[in-house]
Amino acid sequence: MSISTQRLVILGAAESGVGAALLGKQQGWDVFVSDGGVIKSHFKETLQQKGIEFEEGVHTMDKILNATCLVKSPGISEKVAIMKQVRAAGIEVCSEIEFGFRYKGDSKIIAITGSNGKSTTTKLTYTILKNAEYDVAMVGNIGYSFARQIAEQPCKWYVMEISSFQLDDTHRFRPDVAVLLNITPDHLDRYDYVFDNYVASKFRITKQQTAADYFIVNKDDNVIKEFITTQSIHATTIYFTMNENNTGNEGGYISNDRLHIDFDGENLDMSIHDLSLKGKHNQYNSMAAGISARIAGVRKEKLRETFSGFRGLEHRLEYVATIRGIEFINDSKATNVNSVWFALESMKKPVVLILGGQDKGNDYAEILELVKEKVKAIVCMGIDNTPIHTAFDSAVDVIMDTANAQDAVHAAYSLAESGDVVLLAPACASFDLFKNYEDRGVQFKEAVKNL
Repeated sequence: MSISTQRLVILGAAESGVGAALLGKQQGWDVFVSDGGVIKSHFKETLQQKGIEFEEGVHTMDKILNATCLVKSPGISEKVAIMKQVRAAGIEVCSEIEFGFRYKGDSKIIAITGSNGKSTTTKLTYTILKNAEYDVAMVGNIGYSFARQIAEQPCKWYVMEISSFQLDDTHRFRPDVAVLLNITPDHLDRYDYVFDNYVASKFRITKQQTAADYFIVNKDDNVIKEFITTQSIHATTIYFTMNENNTGNEGGYISNDRLHIDFDGENLDMSIHDLSLKGKHNQYNSMAAGISARIAGVRKEKLRETFSGFRGLEHRLEYVATIRGIEFINDSKATNVNSVWFALESMKKPVVLILGGQDKGNDYAEILELVKEKVKAIVCMGIDNTPIHTAFDSAVDVIMDTANAQDAVHAAYSLAESGDVVLLAPACASFDLFKNYEDRGVQFKEAVKNL
């Protein structure tokens, strides 16, 4: 079959879908985009400008089932009827990053996954390479889609944040450097509530790697440590850890409040107090980013410079304001229990905690001891707050229910006093009350500013 007769069908017309459509069109595919909802105007304009056929509000199955290859949005579950029909028809299904990989040329990829810290580590790694004047783009779950970047502005290096959903339909995808930060229960609703299915999805990041590639792994993560013994890992594995005796000859570790990164005979040694990102979780993120950058050939001076001057991400432990001595912190991106654990672990003041949203099968027992130690009151912000009450009614004296960001902020403000911190760290998805975690964070910040 010649390339001109190959038909690329894309389900979902957001960033990843439109990116795949642009790359497919550029590469000579017959492209058709189908979105069951309403396509945002700027995406629709892009498709129209490029002459790409699309539909919205409907899925026309005879147009979909004649695909040579189908790229689906990471948000589409295998359980929906349309995917069952696609699978039954034997059509090749690939993720947008898999499709992009096939056209990357001789560029290099640093791919980062994990349950928590992906965005921060991706941006930090990208910033180190950018500061070292590399031709680099930040893609995937953050920034442009990988496929769009290749179509519109290809680079020599891609630093990529990848979710488990994006890894699920990869077949040939092979990053030069793969990073696995941690694995804790998340998105279990998409994995039939079987944790091992989710773990296996994360490990797909290294599946196609060879001995010429690198796999950077958190050696302190018990889930990773157990699962890795059952896998055939072909890449050169490099560890980062809080235990200085745990890395082998190369890797990252913390010793006596100093961060060390050893690679290729060069050692970076700097005080953790000089890191602009605070908290133990960010020490892990910094080690992972630093090792990745060293493998890419960046000298340690650029690592030190970026580590000390890096500004964190919006909605990730983001300082908002101090009002009458009460500090407000926006950690809307804390969409699972482990993220909340890290957020609470870094708090040095009494906490009024805003929790809640669309529960994904959370086990709140993981944070129960930290909540008892640090949290003076909980403000629930969700449609169904029953799981939070069940978990914490006996651990926290005051738990209040609210149904929007403004009421949650007002309730937290009334419960806090000077010297306290109000922390938005929901542990849940945002889709019950908000468009996404960014919308939730923005509404929280607006409510704080309006106090």
